[in-house]
Amino acid sequence: MPTKEPLRVRIKRWTLALTHRWLTITLVAIGTYAALPFVAPTFMKLGWTLPAQVLYTLYSPMCHQFAFRSLFLYGEQPFYPREIAHSPYTSYEAATANLENVVKPASLEDFSLAFIWSAREFVGNEKMGYKTALCARDVAIYVTLFVGGLIYKRLRYRLRPLPIWLFVIAGLGPIGLDGFSQLLSYPPFSWWEVRETLPFFRISTGAMFGLMTAWLAFPYIEEAMLDTREQLEASFRAANIPF
Repeated sequence: MPTKEPLRVRIKRWTLALTHRWLTITLVAIGTYAALPFVAPTFMKLGWTLPAQVLYTLYSPMCHQFAFRSLFLYGEQPFYPREIAHSPYTSYEAATANLENVVKPASLEDFSLAFIWSAREFVGNEKMGYKTALCARDVAIYVTLFVGGLIYKRLRYRLRPLPIWLFVIAGLGPIGLDGFSQLLSYPPFSWWEVRETLPFFRISTGAMFGLMTAWLAFPYIEEAMLDTREQLEASFRAANIPF
């Protein structure tokens, strides 16, 4: 092998290495992305507010981060749904009633910008605990996407891609029905009586979407990587370059 290969050859070698290690790299990336939302409330609990706020800020473009739709750690309960959800947990309105820095909804149907922005900015306190940097549904999506990747790693050459129609029904269907039925109940749509999803449905629909996405995506990525690998190896052979 020459000491200094042309850049195009080195790029081919890097790409060939990627086709062998793509799954490990992908799992590390997804696992890190899924884990860091739990680090933010842990930092808050330890009093490390600055690094915690950095994580909340980094994830803020990816998620609404509404406190009433989030998972809380280190507090009295894991969820604080809105009162309209009729959850057995203490409602978000009741838990924040005496907090001056939290905007209170004008009614159960209130979804005003002031209210939801306040719920987005509120990260929790010592009594309630601290919310994860992603909402409960997104946490479920990325955790189960990572778990699905681990399962795929064990069944790598035996698992065929999930049929698209099954992904639409089992992956997109539950999360779409749950999310849009909630969204369209609030103003300006108000198509039916306001509903707020229970934490169980957020997590279960998110988990189904994450698992179905893993089942659909990973086998197709594997096929693409195998095709790329074969093409690169053929080009190396044609040029009499060892690989």
